[in-house]
Amino acid sequence: MRLLVFGRDGQVGTALTAALAPLGEVLAFGRDGADFEVPGTAAALVRRERPDVVVNAAAYTAVDKAESEPARARQINAVAPGEVARAAAEVGARLIHYSTDYVFDGEKPSAYVETDATAPLNVYGVSKRDGEVAVLQAGPHFVLRTSWVHAPGGNNFIAKILSLAQSREELKVIDDQVGAPTSARLIAETTATLIDRLAGEHQPPPGIYHLAASGETSWNGYARFIVDAASRAGLALRARPEAVLPVPSSAFPTPARRPRSSRLATLKLRDALGIELPDWREDVLGTLRTLVPETAS
Repeated sequence: MRLLVFGRDGQVGTALTAALAPLGEVLAFGRDGADFEVPGTAAALVRRERPDVVVNAAAYTAVDKAESEPARARQINAVAPGEVARAAAEVGARLIHYSTDYVFDGEKPSAYVETDATAPLNVYGVSKRDGEVAVLQAGPHFVLRTSWVHAPGGNNFIAKILSLAQSREELKVIDDQVGAPTSARLIAETTATLIDRLAGEHQPPPGIYHLAASGETSWNGYARFIVDAASRAGLALRARPEAVLPVPSSAFPTPARRPRSSRLATLKLRDALGIELPDWREDVLGTLRTLVPETAS
């Protein structure tokens, strides 16, 4: 099987390179080889390489910056993915494209299912929703919505909390936004399972699927768990879990509004692939073990 990956150098793209290797030939491109800001570049690669499956992990993810760069966010998150989706359909390939919980307004009292109406609160969310529409209109493709992505490398929440906890005795973290931290590794491994199923007799139907770890927490609960697990593993931290104080979102105003609830129901994906998704704590521990090797299970 011939697999083409965009977004090679990001959190999910890095995990994909390893997870997809057993499935066949993986051609992975970063911005240097496929710049989504240049119209037609990525689509031309699809037409040239003629893969069986395209996986798009390239995205504009600077949520607050997007408020002042709407055209750039739309080009990378909507226009280019639409071009890639059309090119994939032309060569008979399936596209797996990643989206986000930010396509919702966060007001639903229970977890969002795939058929719920979207209502993004910010430019980033609008650009990602436009990307979903463009991809699904182009052919029998897949959109995987996920949330609160973390990985060993890069500038993400786990790394920020560990850094702050090493330098401060007290942390203030918002507690009125809830969701499920989800590792790039879990996203990549589930994508590999989906691709494997596409090569078999009983193929999952194309469309939107939610992919997130099980359970839920607030950003504050997430931070407390990180500090506690890292402390138990022997990492020298100045802050203790009880010193991770809850504050409202209004304590940290940002240019872009965030949804209060990012909970994604994953039954559709679990049924389609015949898998169970791990609890968010177990998933976070997997990432922490690479940063703090003695982290307890």
